[in-house]
Amino acid sequence: MASSSSSGLTFKLHPLVIVNISDHYTRVKSQNNGGGSGDGGAASSPPRVYGCVIGVQRGRTVEIFNSFELLYDPATHSLDRAFLEKKQELYKKVFPHFYILGWYSTGSDAEESDMHIHKALMDINESPVYVLLNPSINPAQKDLPVTIYESELHVIDGIPQLIFVRSSYTIETVEAERISVDHVAHLKPSDGGSAATQLAAHLTGIHSAIKMLNSRIRVLHHYLVAMQKGEIPCENSLLRQVSSLLRRLPAIESEKFQDDFLMEYNDTLLIAYLAMFTNCASTMNELVDKFNTAYDRHSRRGGRTAFI
Repeated sequence: MASSSSSGLTFKLHPLVIVNISDHYTRVKSQNNGGGSGDGGAASSPPRVYGCVIGVQRGRTVEIFNSFELLYDPATHSLDRAFLEKKQELYKKVFPHFYILGWYSTGSDAEESDMHIHKALMDINESPVYVLLNPSINPAQKDLPVTIYESELHVIDGIPQLIFVRSSYTIETVEAERISVDHVAHLKPSDGGSAATQLAAHLTGIHSAIKMLNSRIRVLHHYLVAMQKGEIPCENSLLRQVSSLLRRLPAIESEKFQDDFLMEYNDTLLIAYLAMFTNCASTMNELVDKFNTAYDRHSRRGGRTAFI
């Protein structure tokens, strides 16, 4: 692997991509630990996650804005192309100017098998980028555990080969991201407990709700089976309610529902951003009023006028 890239591209990475990769890795690791708690060997090796990074390229500047997950089979080194094309189509509807710039994964360093995924994405982007997040905790490390790789064709032992080369990058943020990151950084539990305690309580509540839902569905299923066998009398009103509930399930999996849900989700995010901007504007107006009041008092003593 070469030490640095010679392409001359400038990479700008947004914090949302790092948050998405970290969230993806945390969820997969928690699921593996929960599902394989009886096998100590399965929990010892950290899992690897895979996904695509999207953004825009303007000239020699590549700006990575967002990312989404990929379905990858390590045994066959193959991607789920149908899933990739569906996700790409959905993101195109919401972000028409964003394109797939490359992919991401987790690990301490780029591996030889990573080139299989890299080559598989070359039909979408002829020169994809590879964003690697190192999930291991190193207290002595001050830099972000994120590395961006490009691929270059080098001649090794007389044979042309594609290899990964490191590229430098900068963190680029927009106003909404700065406000969100600052809010998360200063977020403190209201009851004095730790953030992990609050998260555990929240997840426990969700687990209890799902467990209760599962138990009620089981009771309903046993009731319908007993009704079918003739062990209990048939109730048409209950059957109509069950039929109405089951008819909703295909609608949830339809393409129209996905489009409407995605539109509703983005509208909710837009409202949240607008509320955040309104709050910032109100705070700024209060600051300006206080400054004008203080400066007006000072101008009366010194004979100057306020400039705001």
